Amino acid sequence: MSINQSPEQLASLLRELCKLPKETEWVEFKHNNGDPQMIGEYISALANSAALLGKQSAYLVWGMSDEDHALPGTSFKPSTARHKQQELENWLLQKINPKIHFQFLEFDASDKSFVILEIAAANHTPVQFDGIEYIRIGSYKKKLKDHSAKERELWRTFDRVSFEQQMAVENQSSEQVLKLLDYPAFFELTQLPLPDNRAGILNALEVNRLIVKSDSGLWHISNLGAVLFARQLPAFPHLERKAVRVVLYKGNNRVETIREISGIKGYAAGFEGLIGFINNLLPENEVIGQALRKSVPMFPELAIRELVANAIIHQDFTLTGTGPMIEIFADRMEITNPGIPLVKPERFLDSPPRSRNEMLASFLRLVGICEERGSGIDKVVFQTEFFQLPAPAFEVSPEHTIAVLFGHKEFKDMDKEARIRACYLHCCLKYVSREPMNNTSLRERLGVEVKNSALVSRIIKLAVDEHMIRPYDPAAGTKAMRYIPFWA
Repeated sequence: MSINQSPEQLASLLRELCKLPKETEWVEFKHNNGDPQMIGEYISALANSAALLGKQSAYLVWGMSDEDHALPGTSFKPSTARHKQQELENWLLQKINPKIHFQFLEFDASDKSFVILEIAAANHTPVQFDGIEYIRIGSYKKKLKDHSAKERELWRTFDRVSFEQQMAVENQSSEQVLKLLDYPAFFELTQLPLPDNRAGILNALEVNRLIVKSDSGLWHISNLGAVLFARQLPAFPHLERKAVRVVLYKGNNRVETIREISGIKGYAAGFEGLIGFINNLLPENEVIGQALRKSVPMFPELAIRELVANAIIHQDFTLTGTGPMIEIFADRMEITNPGIPLVKPERFLDSPPRSRNEMLASFLRLVGICEERGSGIDKVVFQTEFFQLPAPAFEVSPEHTIAVLFGHKEFKDMDKEARIRACYLHCCLKYVSREPMNNTSLRERLGVEVKNSALVSRIIKLAVDEHMIRPYDPAAGTKAMRYIPFWA
């Protein structure tokens, strides 16, 4: 997609498109026809055809003759066009599903006006306009449902090409690549020596699949390269909303916002800065130990690091208009990522890692940002137990996954749900550590005195009744009784 292209760059793109043959399935030329229905249908058709042909973008050009590619210019001005009492672009956005990135680019060349509509290729499902999917067959626009072979091929394309392998921008000079990507951060994180020449830098980025050499000798930046090492994510229009948002609220609800900020760097380049920023926003608790009073953050940093890394890695990039978000309340922190998990939340702690974004996960493991084996949730649970915090919660909404860290609470202030959750996760942690959970271990985890062991027994019974845990040996005596998770 375009990155703040100047009129000169747009004129150069126009000349390149002029050189294309007449029948091109990812480019269409018009003179003055600005019919909104026609434009919407072409957005669908061109986006789907671009995906089928492995193109990052498709184009609808005004001011060029379809027959001989002459350049008479155009009177069409999308910036002022309206349809059904709405701005044209807003009307089109409402009719396009899923929401893909497209933009009208107006410019002058040789004292004539031109417009290029740049359209992102479909990336996980065919693009519809007004409920109908279109495709290009040669130079003709057709309904996709009438061409079953093309439809099957398109779906196979979506299965083959992961989000990370798709291109964020195409045909960039080496200078532009090094301006867009924070390559010093790449070499620092990978602990590789920084080459003393541009060719060495580009070769290292290419080997790690962050950039791809084009047939013309220029460079494409992959989505993997952009989301990891963008100097500024907003420079890549379809990735701007993937930046991590951090919101600090005044109380325990979202009524009053104290501060809100969106990150601009790629995930790898900006991770340490992001964690430092979050820690600086956190309320602090006072801890007294051996005559010393000191303040510590409300949540352990290791737990924050693991959950933020998980939110980044496991997000569903096909959901548009949303990205990872960290919300800090007076009594808790909620870390949300787009997409529902690939494993059930109650199995987060013991399940082998599964990610939609294997290349992203692999790189972040390589540079030590996330857990190398497992999900890291065992570390989160261990940290909350070590610091005597309530057990974390993991929730799933129709399109998002939410991890919740809670601030310190005395046992007497925990509700039934929090006590059962603490019991279950403690049992899971003990099981994966090959240690037994019993009344004593749970009592120590919850900070309950020996004289109140009966309270802990009631919590264990509740967890058993809820089918969260079960006795390892039902025939064992009361004092010898130990427990394992329901799935063990």
